[in-house]
Amino acid sequence: MSSYPKYLLRRVGQFVLVVFIGVNIAFFITHATPIDPVEQTISAATSFGSTSPEAIAMMRQSLRDLYGLQGGLQHQYLAFWERIVLADFGPSLSAFPTPVSVLIGRALPWTVGLLTVATLLSWALGNLLGGLAGYHRNSRVLRAAGVLAMGFHPIPYYILAFVLLILFGYVWPVLPITGGSQMNLPQGFSFAYIGSVLLHSILPLASLVLVGIGGWFMGMRALVSNIITEDYVAYAELGGVSRRRILGSYVMRNALVPQVTGLAMSIGSIFNGAIITEQVFGYPGIGSLLIDAVHAGDYSLVLGIGTVSIIAVATAVLLLDLLYPLLDPRARVG
Repeated sequence: MSSYPKYLLRRVGQFVLVVFIGVNIAFFITHATPIDPVEQTISAATSFGSTSPEAIAMMRQSLRDLYGLQGGLQHQYLAFWERIVLADFGPSLSAFPTPVSVLIGRALPWTVGLLTVATLLSWALGNLLGGLAGYHRNSRVLRAAGVLAMGFHPIPYYILAFVLLILFGYVWPVLPITGGSQMNLPQGFSFAYIGSVLLHSILPLASLVLVGIGGWFMGMRALVSNIITEDYVAYAELGGVSRRRILGSYVMRNALVPQVTGLAMSIGSIFNGAIITEQVFGYPGIGSLLIDAVHAGDYSLVLGIGTVSIIAVATAVLLLDLLYPLLDPRARVG
């Protein structure tokens, strides 16, 4: 077996282990909470009138069957993994009888779309500007861009989100400040709906991108500043190689390798910004759904969102990890 298939199998094994450990942690932490979702539901259902003990007992048994809470912890654990395999987390407590998988399926594309575009856009713009600023160190335009990028970087997501909301929602009301699309607009692949989605995503996207660019800019500029002092870059310049080719093939390509590693490491934290940003702008993604589920004590929905998030982040990291040896042939995959 060649080296890359071995590397592939090893990384897939690590992916399975990470998902297994993460999902187990989510299961046991959720079960360690003092809130009993069944008793909470029964209390809410019987708060407006008297109910016979027999009816309450039947309701309790039915709810435990619905939410996979019958039997002991071992039985619940096995039932939980069975539901993961079948992609069925049972019905939602707060939106009964809608299944948890349906609620997550509605919200997940919004978050994945927003975070994917925001992460890749901030990574690409930050690396591009940082690489140019590190190579063309005397450019005033790039210096000004660096000052702006580093000025936004220390600002928390939610502070910038509130500033953008006030600026473009009230001071200069030219952009929508809440929701994922225009209300009462039929969903589909029509120009009106797609345009509405893009328009509503501008402010959430901007709050994530503006904060994220600075870190990539500073890292790339530092890497490029070190690489341009290497002998092979000096030899290429003396040999008459064009500066554009030197920047793209000799400098930027080598500097991007650690930045790809940084991108993989940062994926696990992007959901933090999504939760806050989605709440500020009322964006219909996983973050808003999770906050609503926590407030409602929706045990099944919280556990489903946690499990799906773990699998999604681990999958994204795996894909970047598999691309790493293809970007850098010097990386050992044996």
